[in-house]
Amino acid sequence: MKFLSSSRVLALVVFGCLLTGVGFAQDAHTTNEFRGVKVNGGTVTHSKQGDRNILTLSDDFKVPETPDPHWQIVDSKGNVYTLERLQAKNGKFNKSITLPPYIPNVTRVQIWCAFAETLLGEASFTSPVM
Repeated sequence: MKFLSSSRVLALVVFGCLLTGVGFAQDAHTTNEFRGVKVNGGTVTHSKQGDRNILTLSDDFKVPETPDPHWQIVDSKGNVYTLERLQAKNGKFNKSITLPPYIPNVTRVQIWCAFAETLLGEASFTSPVM
């Protein structure tokens, strides 16, 4: 039996890591930038962690200075789901949320002011995710 040289083993390990990284990158989807009356800029990334679907706001997202901003999801049939508040009780904001299992897919992510019942901004995926 021939033994592989250490450089060949290293090359195989690096190649395997690259393939794994490509696989993870394919599971993440990012929206276009938010556009709206109060939210302009920032994106949302969809990822899977086990069987959970996670939406995460980008680092450049600015929380709007409105009384009651919420995450709002639109699916491919046009159904709208109002979810958690952006503002958390500890003064921070909910940068990520886990989508409930009753949401079949996501085409758009909206920031909705529940107090004023106004759409503050919207970002879209190029195709439904999940």
